[in-house]
Amino acid sequence: MSEQDIAPDELPLIQNWLAKKYLTHKENIYKFNSKYRAGTLGLVQKGTAYLNVIGELSRDLFIGEGDLGVATQGDLIIAQRLLGKRGTPSAKIAEIIGREQSFSVAYIIQKEGQKSLVDLKNDYPIGAELTPEELNQYEIGDVFKIDNQENKVLEKLGNLKDPKVDEYIVLAQFNKHDEFEDDVLEIAKSFPPVEASKYPKRKDLRDLYFCTIDPVTAKDYDDAICWDQENSTLYVAIADVSEYVKPFGPLDNEAIYRSFSIYLPHRSIPMLPRQLSETLCSLQAHVDRLSYVFEMKLDLDSLEVVESKVYEAIIHSKRRFNYEEIDAFFEGKLQAQTPDEEKLFADLTQLRVVTDALKEKRLKVGYDFRSTEIEMKVDKDGRLISTEEAEETPSHALIEDCMLLANKEAAAQFDRGIFRIHEAPSQNKLQILYQELAGIGMNIDIKGSIKETISDIQRQAREMNLEAEVDTLIIRSQMQARYAPLNSGHFGLGFEAYTHFTSPIRRYSDLIVHRLLKAINAKDTQEGSYVLRNIETLAMTISEKEREASTIEQEFMARKFTRWAEENIGKEFHARINSTDPELKAELHDEIQGARLFITNAPHVVLFQDVTIKIEKTDLAKAKIYASVVEELNV
Repeated sequence: MSEQDIAPDELPLIQNWLAKKYLTHKENIYKFNSKYRAGTLGLVQKGTAYLNVIGELSRDLFIGEGDLGVATQGDLIIAQRLLGKRGTPSAKIAEIIGREQSFSVAYIIQKEGQKSLVDLKNDYPIGAELTPEELNQYEIGDVFKIDNQENKVLEKLGNLKDPKVDEYIVLAQFNKHDEFEDDVLEIAKSFPPVEASKYPKRKDLRDLYFCTIDPVTAKDYDDAICWDQENSTLYVAIADVSEYVKPFGPLDNEAIYRSFSIYLPHRSIPMLPRQLSETLCSLQAHVDRLSYVFEMKLDLDSLEVVESKVYEAIIHSKRRFNYEEIDAFFEGKLQAQTPDEEKLFADLTQLRVVTDALKEKRLKVGYDFRSTEIEMKVDKDGRLISTEEAEETPSHALIEDCMLLANKEAAAQFDRGIFRIHEAPSQNKLQILYQELAGIGMNIDIKGSIKETISDIQRQAREMNLEAEVDTLIIRSQMQARYAPLNSGHFGLGFEAYTHFTSPIRRYSDLIVHRLLKAINAKDTQEGSYVLRNIETLAMTISEKEREASTIEQEFMARKFTRWAEENIGKEFHARINSTDPELKAELHDEIQGARLFITNAPHVVLFQDVTIKIEKTDLAKAKIYASVVEELNV
């Protein structure tokens, strides 16, 4: 790390680490001493773990039994390498410098006639305390946000009885918030409307027939597309967030801290202030917008990009479509109402032929996984109204392959930056998968490649009408996709190199890629190296933030399912067994879909068996639903 990257309040820590010999200092650069490494602690099993070391070329280190101390999974660690030891590179914990859970949520329970404040997830006492007098001021079920570093109660969030508290709980555990500080909002409000005359160096694409295709509820339009059939050229225009969000400063700092927009069923928590995310950056129809455009010429026989370039532009989207409208058009149920729509529909008809062919080609090396995604609706009081299984339609597929093409082209522009990587599954995980599938009657024939073996498994799953369920198991067996500064390919997509370029309004990774590509195009090596400083740490951080956003979205839905189940205790519903080891679990397949159920009795059910269950009880604090099997439906 360069001296100029260190904030004044970080200097005492740096001096402390120098004194402890964790760091060396030479020519204005701080580096870790060769004896020490920093990283996050991976899965802890039987008193051992691996340290996921920060750094491009650093190998993970094994932390053996007795060397772990009080460190827990996810903690940020400085470890001392155990040099001269045979076998796997190993280390012992030197210092815990950050806990994975800086914040948590606690609530008041009554036990043996006494009120106490306990952790929401496990009912264990927490470090922070309330005096007996303070406890008596609160009700059973009152919920609080806790600072784990200071062992301090920060604020009351509400009471478990109130459905609206669910949102506050899931956001508080990761210290997420909707509101932006005044200085951030001032910057967001300071930008003038787009005037093309002020951007003479940008390519003027306002005459091209761009359109956006998004969910009907979307407000932030990251991407617009235009297909030129005559020149077999696809334009993918992306919101030019980097024009407004410059490195460092309050706006960029807040964007880094959030790293992702969070999407709950009833609203979003944006990465950027809404003045940018939903207005100035958003590629709205019928207004001029700054964009960063990939122009890609395709050979329609080979379906390869034969020429591509990326540049700053101004576009003027002719129409904002939602997915349902485009699907209706493809089905012959929607006719053009204006000359602009007539032109756009003609272009999209031609483009669909290309994207369908691109997808067919892609799936020869990559995978098509069909895990079920549930869309949830809640009312104004925070109660679950309904669920619906999300369906990938032709309009979704068209947009997906346009975006994949742009992301793939972006990744080809650099050797070091932000890549989206997805490593192949380990042989151990594959063996566990094959054993599970053999248990449901599949004939596992190990082919010459993982691709061939999994394709055969998916064929059998289709015949058994278990496509989504088996694909979910296959996905679980794989490594988690993440961000990294160096490329190692994307197993799931079958791409040699891949990145995220197409969603800078809602993902910080894409914003970094835009800044890097602009520096490369300008041949500005100084700016390029500026963007890439501390890229290892940034890649790790945004990967963690992605997991946080995903956890928040999943836990919010789990809480809504639990509230619904509490109102349906004693009632019977259809479900499907989706786990038998280590716990027996099922998923609801009824008027409400997707709720996870912990099965309390243990009949001789098998994986993916359909059953009738009865809801026995719920635990609102831990968002758990307990049910018993009352009938086995497809023995």
